[in-house]
Amino acid sequence: MMAGSTREEWVYDQFDDGSQEIVSEVQLKKFQTFLQDYAQQLNDIEHALGESVSDSWDITLDPITLQFLPYEQTSLLQLVQTDNKILNKVITVLAALCCEMKSLKHEANNKFYSALLFYGEGGAENMLEDGEAQIEIGRFIPLLQELSCFVNRSYEVIKNVVCQLSCLYTSGKMTPKVINTSGVHLQSVFEHLGELLSVLITLDEIIVNHVTLKEHWTMYKRMLKSVYHNPQKFTFPDDKLRTFEKVLKKLEAELLDGMIFQNAVEQIFDDGSVNVSKNTLLAEEFSYSIKSCINDIMPIIGEPNEIDQRLRYVAVCGLFILYFNIFRIVDKKITKILWDVHKKIPAIHLCGNILWFPNEFLFNKLPHLSKMYDKRMLTAVAGSRQNWLSLKTQMLSRDVQAMHLQVCAWIVKMESHHETSQHIFDDVRSCCMLYLQGLLYANNISHLVRTVLNLHVALSKPMTKTSVLALCRLVELLKAIQHTFHRKSMKVAESVNRIVEHLSFVALSTITTAKKRIVSEKRYSDKKLDMLSSLILAENVLSGPGTKERRLVLHLALAIAKQMHVFRDDELAALVGTLKKLDVISEMSEKLHKACDCSFMYWHRVILPIYLTDLFENAVDVHKLHYMFGALRDCVLPMKMTRHKSSPEVLLDAFQKEVMANLKEYLLAPLCTEIETDLRLHIHKHLEQSDDRNPFRIGIKDLSQFIRLKPIRFFDDMINIRDYVERYLDRTFYNLTTVALHDWKTYGDMRNLAKHKYDLQTLEAHLPSQTLEQGLDVLEIMRNIHVFVSKYLYNLNNQIFVEKTSNNKFLNTINIRHIANSIRTHGTGSEILQRKSSPDRPERNAMGYIRMIRSGGLHCCSNAIRFIPDLEDIVNFEELCKEENLSVECQQAAKQLDDVISDLSKNFAEGTEYFKMLVDVFSPEFRNPKNMHLRNFFVILPPLTLNFVEYMINSKEKLNKKNKHGAAFTDDGFAMGVAYILKLLDQYHEFDSLHWFQSVRRKYLIEKEKVAKQSHSNRVDEKLQQTMTLTLKRLEIYQQEFDLLYYSLTSARIFFRADKTAAEEREENRNKEVTDIKEGEANGKRETTEINSVGESTA
Repeated sequence: MMAGSTREEWVYDQFDDGSQEIVSEVQLKKFQTFLQDYAQQLNDIEHALGESVSDSWDITLDPITLQFLPYEQTSLLQLVQTDNKILNKVITVLAALCCEMKSLKHEANNKFYSALLFYGEGGAENMLEDGEAQIEIGRFIPLLQELSCFVNRSYEVIKNVVCQLSCLYTSGKMTPKVINTSGVHLQSVFEHLGELLSVLITLDEIIVNHVTLKEHWTMYKRMLKSVYHNPQKFTFPDDKLRTFEKVLKKLEAELLDGMIFQNAVEQIFDDGSVNVSKNTLLAEEFSYSIKSCINDIMPIIGEPNEIDQRLRYVAVCGLFILYFNIFRIVDKKITKILWDVHKKIPAIHLCGNILWFPNEFLFNKLPHLSKMYDKRMLTAVAGSRQNWLSLKTQMLSRDVQAMHLQVCAWIVKMESHHETSQHIFDDVRSCCMLYLQGLLYANNISHLVRTVLNLHVALSKPMTKTSVLALCRLVELLKAIQHTFHRKSMKVAESVNRIVEHLSFVALSTITTAKKRIVSEKRYSDKKLDMLSSLILAENVLSGPGTKERRLVLHLALAIAKQMHVFRDDELAALVGTLKKLDVISEMSEKLHKACDCSFMYWHRVILPIYLTDLFENAVDVHKLHYMFGALRDCVLPMKMTRHKSSPEVLLDAFQKEVMANLKEYLLAPLCTEIETDLRLHIHKHLEQSDDRNPFRIGIKDLSQFIRLKPIRFFDDMINIRDYVERYLDRTFYNLTTVALHDWKTYGDMRNLAKHKYDLQTLEAHLPSQTLEQGLDVLEIMRNIHVFVSKYLYNLNNQIFVEKTSNNKFLNTINIRHIANSIRTHGTGSEILQRKSSPDRPERNAMGYIRMIRSGGLHCCSNAIRFIPDLEDIVNFEELCKEENLSVECQQAAKQLDDVISDLSKNFAEGTEYFKMLVDVFSPEFRNPKNMHLRNFFVILPPLTLNFVEYMINSKEKLNKKNKHGAAFTDDGFAMGVAYILKLLDQYHEFDSLHWFQSVRRKYLIEKEKVAKQSHSNRVDEKLQQTMTLTLKRLEIYQQEFDLLYYSLTSARIFFRADKTAAEEREENRNKEVTDIKEGEANGKRETTEINSVGESTA
């Protein structure tokens, strides 16, 4: 009541004023605007992504895969439903058997073929360690057991199919007829039976041609014998060993003797209720079906419109051998037709590297052929194979060119195809023909490549480079066709459904017309009722998706309905053509994948180096590399089926490493070298080059195509050629710059040229603060300190080392900036300096170098420490990170930062007193009483200074001469060495007591005064005046050099604290130690007083 009253209270007025319609229209307009905006956004996203989401196309790695195969969840019992119960049972049984045979074929393709083919692969060039072969067989035995179960299951299915057909095709004298089969030809059942027989033939061929498997099996049996004869050595029960040995013998007899197919056709098909071998109707039907298949296959096999006729021919051969073994009927006509197939095709590729020769197969399986054809015929057949191969090899280039033009034209049509016709039927027909044309091209190319490649191997014929490259081009065309279908998958998926609907409609119209004819007849017999029920069943299955089950039931129903010429000849021909198209279009994705499958490339991967070398040498259409790697990726899925290794990944890794090694050796490495050479030649264009770069003579190679190539996906790696070349150039430029620092500008220009010419983004070398001039590195100087001090001269005032002589037009110099940059590059390294600077005797220029090291270190520290705000208040970053509870990694990084800052501040504040260290190290040795002969060392300094001054004057005079050997303008290392030795011997005061430099100065002043007085006298002639002027100039030069030496020596003495004697220094150090001790005691007393005061206040 409350709800009702409430609802009534809200209903105020029933009058419609139109407000609701206005609101609705407004909301509809908003929703329409929203949809338009959203659609526009989706279009923008689609346009931005383009037709491919990723840079590299890979069908197996697409995020969304579109399957064309029709699918429905309907069983055979639900499909086969008519009022004719007997017909339902017959078609259901036959359809179930066909489905079982199709399932067995699928299992063999996906499970056993690859595992058998790849057995023994993945080793190091077929060299296995001792016992590895037995281990691989041990891993492989479970698969052989599964294969044995598969083969036995196939035998049962084959026998069941033959028995079912025997019961169906019976005269009715001994057993009643199930249905009237006169004029009924169950072609589909025989084709499925032939496909299963071809599976057994393929298994035989794989095992017979597998030498490694047989060798390993023999080794495994020998191992078992050794185990059997040495029971004490192996803890293996005797009864289990015998049982296991029986299992191995059974597997060997069933599988490894090459008798899988022969055992299938020689099994006993007659039993108590069914006598197959005496059934003449079945024999006639067998013969009719074989002839029908031959008539359908032979005109097409080897022709441009061939799809899968070669494999159907293998099935027909299997059927014919089964027919012969059951009925023992020799049909020479069929035999001749099957034998003459070598005139069209020399062999048939089954799978992997297995090539099947039909003539040898027929000769071995049919005993009567030895009477019809002798050994010479087999020789003639072998000769025809050789001729076919030679002819194909000669015509290969022309055939490839023709196929290339056809495929390119087809791709253009696929890319430009749009629904332009006003009639949808015309568009459907054009799409159907276009897709079928692409499938035919793929099959033709696939047959040619597989046959030629494997026939060269089978006949041990070497291949020319031209043939190899032509076949590689065909492989590229195969993947181009597959790529085109994949790119247009949205359009293809939509069109395939329309094509299937159209073909079903056409077939349905023909069947409906035939059904009307039967219905119009007034008299019905059992046969006509079966035909009518079959047509109704055909109509029913055509009214749904084109699944394999529906099409199978359709073929079986039409086989029964095509009796008594219910279809006219033109209708029947049109219906057969329509159903063939329907079968191909419905299974187009499966047939396309099979035709474009290039897993056979694994067995012919030796051609890859030739292909990569040619691709680099010609540098034309390099995008084809994507197609070749797409072909190599097809090998991955079969390799995952292997069982002989501990894991399929072992084989996959070996294959990946081999392919990547070939790619790097034959493409990437030459490409990097060629680009580097090209850049180098362009940069050094101004030099005289010996090589001829005339493009009209050597041609032009555009290497930028490789750089623009999109990344290639191979296994889990992305092969990016651009990145590879960039990393190579980065590594090369860096290494060469470190070797020759003066070439830094050359490699910088090469980087810029690589950016402009090839669009390569190389990285700067960023060698840490290396000098740009031609200087030596500090570590290099340390390693060769004895060579350095002998070949370089020191200038005390400018703190610079200058090379004595050089064969170049310039002299190398070392200054503070060089040292600072080197220290920044390699670290402070004071310990190295201590070790390196402790020779047995002090070197002359070593003191100057040590001074420069100290100055450079302080310069480096000052440049680095300027980023610290306050040296008096340095923050501890490790404690701050711990307070904020940051991660352990952050705390470790903070600790390292604290250590660096502490080291910088310590080095900057204290520095390193290298001279004091050297004095402390060597002074005890020099002042030792055993070196008393040095107590008068200061006495020999005056003559040494005279000799030095003479040397310096001669060196400076050579600067103005043409031959500058021995020229120099500075050598302050002498002054540094003299000051150092005087400090070590504590002879500064003794040397000063000589007053040598004052005496020299006084002497030159006196001589200059004498010369001046003589020059002012009037008796001096002109020649004597010139002589006196030169003498005066000479005296000034000598005085100047002595003054420079005096100044340098005085400056050098400051470094060693020459103002104090050794005794005064000892007294100063002793006073300093006493002061430190007193300050420590005072601080201790102060702390004790503070503690006592705190204790009293606490109490």
